[in-house]
Amino acid sequence: MKTAVEVLELFGNIRRAQNAGVYAPHKPLLILLALARVQRGEPRMVEFTAVDCQLKQMLAEFGPSNSAKSRHYPFWHLATDGHGSIWSLSGPREILNRSAGATPSLGELREYHIRAGFPVDVDEALRCIPGLVQAVATQVLETYFPATLQGDIAAAVGLDLERGAEALDAPSLTTGYGNAQRRRRDPDFRDRVLRAYEYRCCVCGFDLRIGHMPAGLEAAHIQWHHVGGPDIEPNGLSLCALHHKLFDLGVFTVEPAEHRVIFSQHAIAGSRGMEGELQFHGNPIHAPQHSDLRPAAEFLAWNTKNVFKTPARQITSLMPNRPAAR
Repeated sequence: MKTAVEVLELFGNIRRAQNAGVYAPHKPLLILLALARVQRGEPRMVEFTAVDCQLKQMLAEFGPSNSAKSRHYPFWHLATDGHGSIWSLSGPREILNRSAGATPSLGELREYHIRAGFPVDVDEALRCIPGLVQAVATQVLETYFPATLQGDIAAAVGLDLERGAEALDAPSLTTGYGNAQRRRRDPDFRDRVLRAYEYRCCVCGFDLRIGHMPAGLEAAHIQWHHVGGPDIEPNGLSLCALHHKLFDLGVFTVEPAEHRVIFSQHAIAGSRGMEGELQFHGNPIHAPQHSDLRPAAEFLAWNTKNVFKTPARQITSLMPNRPAAR
């Protein structure tokens, strides 16, 4: 059985996409689904068909547009990470003997009942060391997803991050795993971005203060920090907590020419009208104080490609005027 440190080191070295700045949540989401199965005491190996629907749903909600179409890739390719020390495959020899690049199709994974799971020594450690499942899950969430989505993802896969988490002495495990690939955040980023937008949400104008302190306002990275987005004002937007989460979910983006808010066609208002959040569709954001602080086209392009749920809603000439700032 592996030690807690060894297991955390394994999951801290998952291969990322080859191109820098690419948001690829396939492997992390599959790992989180498998960790939830361990936490529930389910069998080590599972057929692809048993996780297919949930993985598809997770990628549709938390991944880039159309990422669910390649949901079978991590089930196969995760077995090559760490020379097979993270993920094991089981199935007919004629399938398993394929080269790593010869990915079976969705149909083949179903037809040949391909099964997968953590190797025996990793699975045993996760089940026997109290708090290890929670520690690995937290590491994966913090490494691959923005803070706005981590709780939602854990809940969606069925992970309880609180149960037994205190049992593992986290400070004693400080070996550099995972943290080596995490960039240090600039603690002044939030203050600079909020000041640039005069302490209001650039979408809805929300500007509540408690005394002299802004409340419910957050500095959102346009290109997420953990995939290379820098801590500079042109990569930041001042958003209320609601619009920050919607932005990170890909519900809306900001187009680069006139900096208008563009909502996804997947965002459906309960009233089926231009009320609620959809009233902001087509409106320009509240501009920052200086033109040099405006959102940069390169970061907006990254967000549209990697986060925004395409296709976009059409902007018509009948769009209402911007509501007054709240």
